Amino acid sequence: MTKSKVISTEDILSTLCHSVTGVLSSASGNGISYSAMVQKITRTCMRPDIGCFVLFDGGFTGLVVTNFTAQAAMEIYHDYMRNMGMPEDEIAQSHLSDDVANVLGELMNQIVGDFTSKVRDQLHTSITQNQPKMMAINKQVQISVDTTMDRPQARRVTFTTAKQNIFYLELAMDKTEFIKLHDFDISEAVDPDDIIENEAKQKAEKQKASSQADDADDDFMAELGL
Repeated sequence: MTKSKVISTEDILSTLCHSVTGVLSSASGNGISYSAMVQKITRTCMRPDIGCFVLFDGGFTGLVVTNFTAQAAMEIYHDYMRNMGMPEDEIAQSHLSDDVANVLGELMNQIVGDFTSKVRDQLHTSITQNQPKMMAINKQVQISVDTTMDRPQARRVTFTTAKQNIFYLELAMDKTEFIKLHDFDISEAVDPDDIIENEAKQKAEKQKASSQADDADDDFMAELGL
């Protein structure tokens, strides 16, 4: 008899960490890494200088909290804005700016969206999320899930930016295990940006080929003296 594969809280956390590094690395254009060592914690908190929390529910219930230092927040924000081609005079210079909170909130929304997509594909279950709440704070704020958990678990992961600035992710969820009864294929995620880019390349190649064909016809007619 084939031994069933068990997917634990740490596996789900690893999937979330991959979403964080994937989205932020792509957005900023610089590598984001996370520690292989994970802390077990007793409670989740929003900490200075910028904190964000997202609740999710469905196949399992949980809470994701990210805590950025001002330096880490500004590095990611600046890299993202420059990557988007924004001029320097339009980029905020303080982590207290609403624009910084809005950008990091949108990136967090993309992270959790990527995570829920991976959960759907890899665990064959569905979770939904609320809109991320991002805010600048100067005091520690305890955050808890407004629902009863039988055996709550909390984990904390350290992330490092390209310039060695630190930020943290905290995950709280009910202790759960997903047991794979049989093998199944995991569908490859489709990136809409890749589809648009490929279509644009194909269109450009067709236009180039058409232009070359027209030039060849003109040269041929010129040789005939027409």
